[in-house]
Amino acid sequence: MTPLTVAYLLIVLGLAMLAAELFIPSGGMLFLASSLCILGGVVLTFIYGDTPTGMVTLLGVFVVVPAVASVMLYLWPRMPMGRRLILRDRDEATARLPVNLELEGLRGRCGRARSDLRPAGAAEFDGRRVDVLGEGPMVSAGSWLRCVDVRAGTVVVRQVDAPDLGDLEAADFNA
Repeated sequence: MTPLTVAYLLIVLGLAMLAAELFIPSGGMLFLASSLCILGGVVLTFIYGDTPTGMVTLLGVFVVVPAVASVMLYLWPRMPMGRRLILRDRDEATARLPVNLELEGLRGRCGRARSDLRPAGAAEFDGRRVDVLGEGPMVSAGSWLRCVDVRAGTVVVRQVDAPDLGDLEAADFNA
């Protein structure tokens, strides 16, 4: 076996150990060993080959290692072990809780600030006190608010002008 073959086998072994790092919990020891193998393989190509061979190998390593790493990072969450180790998105589960489904009914409704919103505080919607998060500058207590969004159990409000409630007495709701 020629020294250049050994150098290229070291680089391939280093790439294989880099991929194995995802499956074997080694505390970074496999990463260290793979880095040393790849580095050793590149050094051997410079020692036993000519300079152009070493440069092509070095350039190839600079292209192949990030490509292998990005493919591994792409595939990792889709593999059974990766799905067990990566936390699920909590926003979906939180949004389906009964309390949060009830808060969804506040979207688009008007209420009043019960405390100063800096940016968080309390507001009252239809006689019910709700913890809210203000969007924009500080809102003083007693100001009118409109619910613009409900994100994972957090009611997001924006200050609005006072609604015209005088039209409600003369409105014909049967029409």
